[in-house]
Amino acid sequence: MTEVPPQEAVVVPPVAAALTDGEWHRLHPASPLLRGGIALIAILGVVIANLRERLVSLFIPRFDEGGDPVDYVLEHGLVLQALIVIFVLLIVCIAAFYLSWRMHTFRITNEVVEVRSGILFRTNRKARLDRIQGINIVRPFFARLFGAAKLEVNQAGQNGNLQLSYLGSSAADDLRREILRLASGTRLAEQRAAAATPQGLLDRRVAELLAPELDPDLAPPESVVKIHLGRLVGSMVFSESTVILVLALIAGGIWIGATGKFYALIFALPSLFGFFSFYARRFTKALRYTIAGTPDGVRVGYGLFSTSNETLPPGRIHSVQVRQSLLWRPAGWWEVRVNVASHSSNKGADGRANTTILPVGSFDDAARVVALVLPGFTLPNFPHVGADDGFTNSPRRAAWLRPFSWRRNGFATAPDWLLLRRGAIWRQLVIVPQPRLQSVALSQGPLLRMLGLAAIQLHTVAGPIRAELGAIDRDAALAFFGQVAQEAVASAQRDTSHRWRSGEGQGLTPDGMAV
Repeated sequence: MTEVPPQEAVVVPPVAAALTDGEWHRLHPASPLLRGGIALIAILGVVIANLRERLVSLFIPRFDEGGDPVDYVLEHGLVLQALIVIFVLLIVCIAAFYLSWRMHTFRITNEVVEVRSGILFRTNRKARLDRIQGINIVRPFFARLFGAAKLEVNQAGQNGNLQLSYLGSSAADDLRREILRLASGTRLAEQRAAAATPQGLLDRRVAELLAPELDPDLAPPESVVKIHLGRLVGSMVFSESTVILVLALIAGGIWIGATGKFYALIFALPSLFGFFSFYARRFTKALRYTIAGTPDGVRVGYGLFSTSNETLPPGRIHSVQVRQSLLWRPAGWWEVRVNVASHSSNKGADGRANTTILPVGSFDDAARVVALVLPGFTLPNFPHVGADDGFTNSPRRAAWLRPFSWRRNGFATAPDWLLLRRGAIWRQLVIVPQPRLQSVALSQGPLLRMLGLAAIQLHTVAGPIRAELGAIDRDAALAFFGQVAQEAVASAQRDTSHRWRSGEGQGLTPDGMAV
């Protein structure tokens, strides 16, 4: 066993040290306004809609339709009463915002992150540090103008997440690193003594708006994968959504040409706007996509206007999927997704659930991403199919059930890893770390039994990835079942990646692997 040199003293930023002292603290003063921003915009929209004639008359003096609430107030002499009502509502809103801010507090100890909130109905939520699966930082555009950010602590389960909405933008970054250090078993040695360089308010806001999602000091340039503009546009054009849109347009054009009912275009406009919104959202989010390895895990950032980034600590990823559609095959593009024991409330760089960590990239990009999220694993050339490809593939008789993919339908084992390969239209490889495996199942229906085949399934946490494989030779599936059942227990006993900084029981490298 290699001896690990003693770690250097951890330097904690003053703000993070103050917020992790175990005492109760309040959120950013603008938090009530930011949390209720959507409601305020909706109310403003209703007011503008009701006053549209009066607003138009400001630019076209002769235009006067009348009938809005202002006309009613003026005609009936209710100006004073209306002003009183507006003043009272304003006071009530300010008081509610203030009470909401005063009653919403949080504290961070060496064991939990705890949040208390509510005015009439009080709630208290706790997140144990040793159960944290990852921490996201979300910066909506409106919140960025106030220098604020939302910090989301992810835990296992559908409703296990805990949110701090909102904190100061720079404080959120420091606090995330500090929570991850505490969660990983780090003992703090000293606090930062040097004060930050003073800046003006405008300079700080501009710097926060333009700042990259990943700290350059924590993300080495050679470990960052970026999505090129041409590749991003191409992945959107050659996608299933585009195929559906084109087919719908062709069908609609044929129907309109045959019936002559052009008014149907009016009903198609909402769908066209929906497609345009989807493409615009995916495009703007993926423009600033970044991924890099940091001392606290893999950092994934995305977003142009409203930005978000997530840190996935070592040992929190339960399965990884690398896949490629038929439309992407000529360009050699791939997508990488993960299953983690948490469910973020935010959307990823492709506009879908926050499980896609590489929306589109080359095979080399996919290999680098997989190496980041699974330290020590090298992505094999799994598109290659042959007798020496390292996989136990389906026998020829499986062609009755897998006529196109039986040659590439197989499994492979490696120290601490299980690999499942399948698919002809969608080529995909699923990698399951053995320490994360919960159980393994083998099944055989009447048709599989008649052909001497079986199906296997590796059980991990819920997510978009299903680690299952059908139409495998029965004897090979039985041998795989017995091997996995035995090796997974031993691998789980050796694994300490969930406490990657503690060094408990054995030496650990910074990426959480045992030495």
